[in-house]
Amino acid sequence: MPFTLQKLTPNLIVSNVERSLAFYCDVLGFTRTHAVPDASPFVFAGVQSGPVEIFLNAPGPATEEYPVFAGKPIGGTLTLFIEVVAIEKVYDELETKVKVTMPLEKKWYGVTEFAFEDPDGYVITFAERTP
Repeated sequence: MPFTLQKLTPNLIVSNVERSLAFYCDVLGFTRTHAVPDASPFVFAGVQSGPVEIFLNAPGPATEEYPVFAGKPIGGTLTLFIEVVAIEKVYDELETKVKVTMPLEKKWYGVTEFAFEDPDGYVITFAERTP
């Protein structure tokens, strides 16, 4: 049976929601869309930049809702692949503000990209398709 998928919003388990909010908002330019509770310390928050939305979830509440998370490391092997405009400019802006794990390079599959880690070790790849 085919499914009609509407949207993908990664829900990242993070060690400190405030620290992750600061990284995604202050370093990467996302906007906080909501947080739970309304004031710090937060256990959940959402950030958005254009059509890209990411949820940030504290480990305790996330494990209560999804017991399968118990004992699993934060960060893991997840990578977020996000397309951007003007990749060279984005790289120049971020290279001293983030921990770059893959330098800017044009890949054989027609994408110029670089990767970096967020505070919990999630790898974020910013990419621009090139003709």
